[in-house]
Amino acid sequence: MTVGTTVADVYDLEGLRAQFPALSGGLAFFDGPGGSQTPSVVAERISEVMLAGLSNRDRGTPTGRRADDIVGLAREAMGDLLGADAGTVVFGRSMTALTYDLARTLARQWTPGEEVVVTSLDHDANVRPWVQAARASGCAVRWAHFDPASGELPPQAVTEAITGRTRVVALTAASNVLGTRPELAQVIGAAREVGALVVIDAVHLAPHAPVDLAGWDADVVLCSPYKFFGPHLGVLAGRAPLLESLRPDKLLPAPDRVPERFELGTLPYELLAGTLAAVELIAGLDPGGAGTRRQRLLASYRELEDHEQTLLRRLEAGLDTIDGLVRYSRAAHRTPTSYFALAHRASAEVSAVCARAGINAPAGHFYALEASRRLGLGDTGAVRAGMAPYTTEAEVDRLLEAVAQAA
Repeated sequence: MTVGTTVADVYDLEGLRAQFPALSGGLAFFDGPGGSQTPSVVAERISEVMLAGLSNRDRGTPTGRRADDIVGLAREAMGDLLGADAGTVVFGRSMTALTYDLARTLARQWTPGEEVVVTSLDHDANVRPWVQAARASGCAVRWAHFDPASGELPPQAVTEAITGRTRVVALTAASNVLGTRPELAQVIGAAREVGALVVIDAVHLAPHAPVDLAGWDADVVLCSPYKFFGPHLGVLAGRAPLLESLRPDKLLPAPDRVPERFELGTLPYELLAGTLAAVELIAGLDPGGAGTRRQRLLASYRELEDHEQTLLRRLEAGLDTIDGLVRYSRAAHRTPTSYFALAHRASAEVSAVCARAGINAPAGHFYALEASRRLGLGDTGAVRAGMAPYTTEAEVDRLLEAVAQAA
């Protein structure tokens, strides 16, 4: 950002909001960590593809070429978003399904006595597939725990769990309940020293900040487009040599090349077109952006982070004035996500008060079950309020008023 400008000068919030029909109904959406609202351009692109005529991918018919082109363009877009080679971008039903497939495939190479490392900060989709694959293979699971007082996951908590027997380290790039963004470099370096793979869950980071498979030197990253304006599906990207070395289960006639060998059945072409539209929308959030799409994405994320972090500071300054409120999200470096509870009122009741005020701020563990338990919240969890690119200061103030009323 140049000297003398502000976020408002370059980040067209009202212009962005106008692209989301759901925002016209008056609801304030603080449930973005569970899935964003959908812009018109994404829905229109999906509709256009479904109505224009499609067939299975080939290069011999117009409809086959259209389908094939959509797949290629979507891979390129997600490669740009994830800092990965487009040729390693795999599409699947969900991030959870892709992680299970990956864990089962890798586990065939494991032997009893080897180990996997998981953390209590992670969403269960980056915990249970590894725990269950380890159990089936006779491998041990080593846990790295975050500090419940600060919400931080110190790098040494993970590196101390890594040994010469470690095969995989599964780590989140951002906690979906606390927003905590762990330091990745030291962990990845320690895994590299013993030849372990690093699998990064970037589902909660991708809507808010850049993901960089190559820059992080990670082996695999996963995300979900419906968290950043797109349709419901999952995406995996990995290092090409790793994916080339893996032999997942597949149908005999299915292509054996990467990435197709990891994709089961016919791809949802219309959803891939919607994913492409979502990536393009993010790349255009900085109207002054220039250069490659990856460069424009990075510029847009800078403006987006400024906007969302300003809102987070406003929200948490207000939350901290409410008597009896306990805020669990306290890490120094995190996404615009706040996790809190009232000392003498059930979190589900707080969420209900917000709902009656036209505010979506749900309560629960949100599948970060280990994190909820470590925080002393059991399987009940707390209220989660997540800012999105289209969130406004007025909506933050509405949320604060509702929580104060609940208190």
